[in-house]
Amino acid sequence: MQRRLTPLTRIVCVAMVIGALTATAAPPSATAPSAAPYSAEDEALYRERFQKLQDSFVTGLGLEEYDPLEAVPGDTAYRPLPIKPAQSRSIDDTALNQARDYAARNRSTSLLIWRGDGLEHESHFGSTTAQQLQASRSLAKPMTAIAVGRAIALGKIRSLDQPVVDFITEWRNLPLKSTLRVRHLLDMRSGMLPQSPEMSIEHILNRAYLHPRHDDILINEYPFVDEPGSRYEYSNATSELVALLIERATGLRYAQFLSQHVLQPIGASGGTVWVNRPGGLAHSGCCLMLTAESWIRLGVLLMEDGRWQGRRLLPVGYVDEMTRGTAENPYYGLGVYVAGNYTPRRGFLNPAREPEARRVLHGEPYLARDLFMFDGNSNQVLYVVPSARLVVLRLGAQPPRSPSGEWDNAVLPNVLLRGIRYRAGEQRPVPQPQQ
Repeated sequence: MQRRLTPLTRIVCVAMVIGALTATAAPPSATAPSAAPYSAEDEALYRERFQKLQDSFVTGLGLEEYDPLEAVPGDTAYRPLPIKPAQSRSIDDTALNQARDYAARNRSTSLLIWRGDGLEHESHFGSTTAQQLQASRSLAKPMTAIAVGRAIALGKIRSLDQPVVDFITEWRNLPLKSTLRVRHLLDMRSGMLPQSPEMSIEHILNRAYLHPRHDDILINEYPFVDEPGSRYEYSNATSELVALLIERATGLRYAQFLSQHVLQPIGASGGTVWVNRPGGLAHSGCCLMLTAESWIRLGVLLMEDGRWQGRRLLPVGYVDEMTRGTAENPYYGLGVYVAGNYTPRRGFLNPAREPEARRVLHGEPYLARDLFMFDGNSNQVLYVVPSARLVVLRLGAQPPRSPSGEWDNAVLPNVLLRGIRYRAGEQRPVPQPQQ
């Protein structure tokens, strides 16, 4: 099956292969051609996909299609979230309009704002509709943490510290790989080869993304270059392994698990996910298409500490684990970025090695120190502020950059936090600390 995607969806794949967020060089060993005995048909399909990606660089759009796609069914009784009437809103109109204007100026497709117990604003720009499936980019990575949390709640995974080798048994007795823990697949401390810009058709980063047997490549060929848990290194391959983990832990396909145990319990509509071949492994590090409203529901789930309408879906304390940074990167938890101490620019990669020019701007400290976010390529952002009961979603294309400015990650949440009309006795959030 083939499905052509919107321009928004087309550009999601560029960062996966060319490492748009980093200029980190890979170890020479990673450039060795694959020696695995894949079929001629599989190799031909890989080369076809690679060529399509190369061709797309002329336009800058990225892959024009995901093929094949697998359905991720939603709640059969789905009902859209209602928007609060004006008299019930807790954010003043000036702040809502400022947020909408900022989103509109920055090539956004959707802006949704939730406060307390309901939607206070919903905008879709251009030809985008509320029902349209939109590319997740790396918003799919926090979804992997939610999926693991659900599997733990269901008793399919013992804990975040369970050895991954319990599920990927091919790694038994292998140095480095046998010491990998579940949490390392979520906090980017796997020890796996980090992302980098590689244009060679034989490079492992490209094969581990585009090959129709990318699951076999991840298991048998993808190199580990550090002791798991010892270093933060952004890697799409790390997140791609979560689909395999979920499937082996639960006996369900990744799409089935997300459908039955994540989307349906929160009343979300369905979507699609790219799989490497019919009946093959899903791409869990990217390429999940959902409606904007489905993403806001996920943010509300985390704002409510893993509960949806009173029903607990994630283990007690799991959201706290998700929103706690590590010594190796205090700005990254389990799939989500956390406020930490204020920094004018926060990157995505190893903090010690990422060029400052590639880091996202924060023009001022967040007005809430407990803010955390899903943050994907092209500034796809879902902000969650539990202390203010605020969730904000921005989806869209890469914001324009000009001499007069660039995308500022602090603008949307701070504009809205300033605009909240707090009730008598309602506590205000504590601002993000400055070093």
